[in-house]
Amino acid sequence: MSLLKRLGGAPQEPPANQPLPSSPPAPPEESRQALTHLAPPPPPPAETPMPAAPGMGGLSALAPQPQGVVSSPPTDMQQKMLELSLWIVDRIQSTLGSQTQIERNAETERMMQERFAAFYRQSGMNFSQEQIHQLYQMVLDEMFGFGPLEALIRDENVTEIMVNGPKKIYIELKGKTQLSPIQFANDDHVLKIIDRIIRPLGRRIDRKWPMVDARLPDGSRVNAIIPPCAIDGPSISIRKFSKHKLTVDDLIRFGSMTKEMAEFLRACVVSALNIVVSGGTGSGKTTLLNVLSNFIPEHDRIVTIEDSAELQLGQDHVVRLEAKPPEVDGTGRVTIRDLVINSLRMRPDRIVVGECRGGEALDMLQAMNTGHDGSMTTVHANSPRDTIRRLETLALMSGMDLPVTVIREQIASAVDLIVQQARLRDGSRKVINITEVQGMESGQVVLQDIFMFEDQGTTPDGKVIGQLKPTGTRPKFTPKLEANGFKLPPSIFGAVFPGGRR
Repeated sequence: MSLLKRLGGAPQEPPANQPLPSSPPAPPEESRQALTHLAPPPPPPAETPMPAAPGMGGLSALAPQPQGVVSSPPTDMQQKMLELSLWIVDRIQSTLGSQTQIERNAETERMMQERFAAFYRQSGMNFSQEQIHQLYQMVLDEMFGFGPLEALIRDENVTEIMVNGPKKIYIELKGKTQLSPIQFANDDHVLKIIDRIIRPLGRRIDRKWPMVDARLPDGSRVNAIIPPCAIDGPSISIRKFSKHKLTVDDLIRFGSMTKEMAEFLRACVVSALNIVVSGGTGSGKTTLLNVLSNFIPEHDRIVTIEDSAELQLGQDHVVRLEAKPPEVDGTGRVTIRDLVINSLRMRPDRIVVGECRGGEALDMLQAMNTGHDGSMTTVHANSPRDTIRRLETLALMSGMDLPVTVIREQIASAVDLIVQQARLRDGSRKVINITEVQGMESGQVVLQDIFMFEDQGTTPDGKVIGQLKPTGTRPKFTPKLEANGFKLPPSIFGAVFPGGRR
């Protein structure tokens, strides 16, 4: 059977008017200076004799791994396949002339199959059929996707990807971090993929500004930093979003919250209470904010404001705003704070800020206090009490010379509820506190837990044991919930009736 048939294409010879080059052409000087062409084409692997049908060995790790499989160290065969795939990609691109980007469709895939087959034969390598398919997929990933990262992006079990230079790629699998066998060829190969990620977004990264925030087409969050700030080579951090939009039922099934907590939070969102979701890095704040935002009634006009657009609201009446980095000359920057101020002129019913991390916190508090009830945001904090302190600090960063007491009064008046999310020792993510902000007393903001997580230790296999339960306290804003049609039964808050009934 011919190679093209094994790849699923018709056996055709390469077009006569496109002779196959005997060696990769040298890129022009201006291309070598561009980020996408920093990497020189790798030489073809040495024509070492190979078994006719060698086993896949460590190569199977390059494909999306089944759930629970622990990554193995990279092998010499994987390195040879990486070098060969880049060599074939360079040869294919040399036949495209000035056409540097091609759209993926049936015609281009047919062309890719033909040219891949021709250049594979030129390489003199002798791989098994399974390895040829693996090599062809690597070539497709380089031509149409994000290179070596594409296999990890496709794997739904991988939740985070962390590139520490070209030879170390860590992944988070089931809440645990482990080393992946996948590698880049060199620093320039990583830079090429970074450029491919940020180019459609109109963002830039270079030695003058070696950091960038971006997102993948599916909304996954990306941060990249390159030398001279990244000492050991370019670094990429990808926080993947699930391809399937999570719902509150999913969070209940995962054990992140109870049915009673979900019912209470739904009543709070519909009743237009102002909510702050707090938690540490990677605790799942944005995911929870997404779920809560989908409780907002359809008739409300929602304005979302983010550094990188991540929220995926299901309502129709949504205006999405995104911060803008400065131009090359340093002008034209649009911050979160600028967008919060502008959103107040857009007649929003609800304002949802992806994360408050600066002076915009004060503008957000003022919006919550001036008729924009039902607004939501997230902050980095490790407890509800820390959330209050964090909001105080962020408000002081606005540059307004306000006394701390005034800021605390603003917080106590604006925020109704703090939902604390945490990533536990075993990697699981849970809502560990739902806390009411009750007001001011003796110059301090008064907090009262409505629900909390009781940590009861760890099992021998490392799984956290605990219980999500109500504290027995009804919130002071219960009349507001009832005015909006939510008469929550006392059992939701832990009341026990005679006879043991809840």
